[in-house]
Amino acid sequence: MTFTKQLVPAVLVTLVLTVLLGLVYPLVVTGLALVLFPAQARGSLIVDHGRVIGSRLIGQQFSGPGFFHGRPSAAGSGYDATASGGSNLGPTSRALADRVAASVKDSGGSAARPVPADLVTASGSGLDPHITPAAADFQVRRVARERGMPEAAVRDLVRRATEGRQWGFLGEPRVNVLELNLALAGPQPPAPPPG
Repeated sequence: MTFTKQLVPAVLVTLVLTVLLGLVYPLVVTGLALVLFPAQARGSLIVDHGRVIGSRLIGQQFSGPGFFHGRPSAAGSGYDATASGGSNLGPTSRALADRVAASVKDSGGSAARPVPADLVTASGSGLDPHITPAAADFQVRRVARERGMPEAAVRDLVRRATEGRQWGFLGEPRVNVLELNLALAGPQPPAPPPG
């Protein structure tokens, strides 16, 4: 009898809490998010000519010539949103040191022109869509050369794509790589005449 007196309330509390916290609460929060922050709640998707090409919140691989490259990714085989996470390699790891050294060499860095850290190290999630303005500026010369554009025009695109601190005081200035590459792919100003 005592067991039944304890079991019935425990089961009822479990059922009520499951419905409230497992169904009602998530539906209310999702509904509020859809009303108050519709773009973010739907993934901050970027649509080009009716086709989803990415998200402002998740990085993707850009390795071809003429594009800005984002941070290296340690998520799965690279920018795998189902395997988000860092490499878990520490500062004394030989594998990390070798990977960073190879990235520095591939990027064309030198003692006179050091590579910004975010171009050779992965973020904690492996999916960071942003690079620092310094990392974008480091790539301007290469992108301009590969696209046959004046460096000043590419630098202007970087300047316009640079986002300030959130609410003026949170975080650091940053550049969304996908949005910058989309701006590059758009109509370009004519190149100045030679001479």
